[in-house]
Amino acid sequence: MVKNLKIFFSKESLLMGGLGFSAGLPLMLVFSTLSVWLVKAGIQRSTVTLFSWAGFAYTFKFLWSPIIDNYQLPIIKKLGHRKSWLILIQILLILAICSASFSNPNNNLNYMAFSIVLIAFFSATQDIIIDAFRIESAPEKKQGALSAMYLAGYRLAMIFSGAGSLWLASYLGAENYDLNVWQKVYRIISCFMLVGIFCTLMLKEPNIKKKSIKSSDQLKFTFSTILSIVIFFISFLNFPEIKNLNNFYNFLFNILKILFSFGCALLTLLILEKVQLLPKKHASKVFLNPITDFLSRYKKLALTILVLIGLYRIADVVMGVMANIFYLEKGYSIKDIATFSKFFGLIATIIGGFLGGLFSIRFGTYNSLFFGAIIAALTNVLFAVLAIIDQNIFFLALIITADNVASGFAGAAFVVYLSSITSIKFTATQYALFSSLMLFVPKLIAGYAGSLVDFMGYPQFFIFTAILGLPVIFLIKYLKRQKV
Repeated sequence: MVKNLKIFFSKESLLMGGLGFSAGLPLMLVFSTLSVWLVKAGIQRSTVTLFSWAGFAYTFKFLWSPIIDNYQLPIIKKLGHRKSWLILIQILLILAICSASFSNPNNNLNYMAFSIVLIAFFSATQDIIIDAFRIESAPEKKQGALSAMYLAGYRLAMIFSGAGSLWLASYLGAENYDLNVWQKVYRIISCFMLVGIFCTLMLKEPNIKKKSIKSSDQLKFTFSTILSIVIFFISFLNFPEIKNLNNFYNFLFNILKILFSFGCALLTLLILEKVQLLPKKHASKVFLNPITDFLSRYKKLALTILVLIGLYRIADVVMGVMANIFYLEKGYSIKDIATFSKFFGLIATIIGGFLGGLFSIRFGTYNSLFFGAIIAALTNVLFAVLAIIDQNIFFLALIITADNVASGFAGAAFVVYLSSITSIKFTATQYALFSSLMLFVPKLIAGYAGSLVDFMGYPQFFIFTAILGLPVIFLIKYLKRQKV
């Protein structure tokens, strides 16, 4: 047991915790802290939850992960393939957070949305690199420790950008809305991104040799990939709208819109291949080989594994997007939210992450996945209880603590699982694909969370999110029996 604990405090693990800090810092600025800012600014609940769709940058990051996996940056490549990309993205992320600090949701909501999307895009790109860095830096037996430290740093950063930002906002007078307060908060939080830059410089480049690609092929590939991404978003944003649909048909309509946009992006790549702007051999290697590798390793079980990945975090994500709005509408102050949700709650998540990592090492990945899925679903029911009782700080703290321990445990177990099924030959691309799939359905449903609460009320909504997590339990039991 003592030997297992020592792994968590090696230099490698501690620096990975620093990269986790860098990865977690922007998240609350895109979701939690942003939702409080928007609610205080008087933006409608349904509009606030739609901002969670900025998180689709995390869902679609596999579209540009091949660039990260295959393209060498020309100027700072002496730092190493992974480190050079990481430094560049971390600098761009700081600039994006600063850009958001100049926005005003009451006068120009579009500019704020653009800035938030930039933060999400660079944050998702940083995640691609850090995930590949972590998997390539150590064998599977050490991934439990690295994953737990990564998540500990991730959650610690969420304390800074979640509880820290709300405490700071409350101290500066945000209980009565003041635009300058929120702008200052975002600028101050951006400074903490320097932690990630320091840890990146201190870490060794993973000792993974990648085949070099000719500069001309790199440029053709990068141009083709970026063009396909642009076509995807042009298709998505210009798809004809149908008004007055109910929530269910609107949900199906948005799935159709996403599938159509993917089709347009794929057609773009096929056309570029036909006109020889995208070399066929190179395109197959970059886009198809990571997928065929996964399918060949898991064969008939591949689809079941993908369904598990797509549903595992659904209970957490769909419930989580409404949490801050629920606390505010229940009558809790910004200071209460900062203290119990964003500080003690996130400490509980760190503890849960360590427990999940230790559980994975001691009892195996599938057992930890199974236990994490059960407690993640059950703790959502506790929020239904919180919704029907009178305002009570003690129960708020107790339920938030239980929920965050469960979330941390499940998160650590899931990171270990994704790392174990990722091929070292296609690290960034495969892991980005898995983690993108993990967020796609949950984020799509989460965008309608505000409308669902309007329709069914908070108690029923929280029970609904718990039920969403139940199918995962049966999938885990099935895959465990198959011994994959």
